[in-house]
Amino acid sequence: MTKSDNLLVFPSELENISRVERLIDDISSSYNLSSEIYGKISVAIIEAVNNAILHGNRLDVSKNVKVEYNINEEAIQFIVEDEGSGFDFENIPDPTLPENIEKTHGRGIFLMNHLADDIEFCENGALVDMKFRFA
Repeated sequence: MTKSDNLLVFPSELENISRVERLIDDISSSYNLSSEIYGKISVAIIEAVNNAILHGNRLDVSKNVKVEYNINEEAIQFIVEDEGSGFDFENIPDPTLPENIEKTHGRGIFLMNHLADDIEFCENGALVDMKFRFA
């Protein structure tokens, strides 16, 4: 695992999600984030990291996940990147439709879209860039 001031890089193992949780906790404490922003960031970023590990890198420990953050007085930005081939992020089924409501998966991207103020998928979906505004 590599950690610099604003970058965390780790192998695709589910137990590394706890490292991301600690990073979010540290950021929240250091920058005195409101509980609302903290909650949004926690759910959205953990979901993105989980997707990167499971779907992007397919639990291949030889592939890394990168979590980078940048913060200013207006917002905090998180970039989560995996080494997978990406996915078709423009054709995600709506989990609120009756035919999808009872499925046990497919809500992560929906949640990320609703929790982040801005979200952009790049690199064919292997990189997600989320911004959370403070006001």
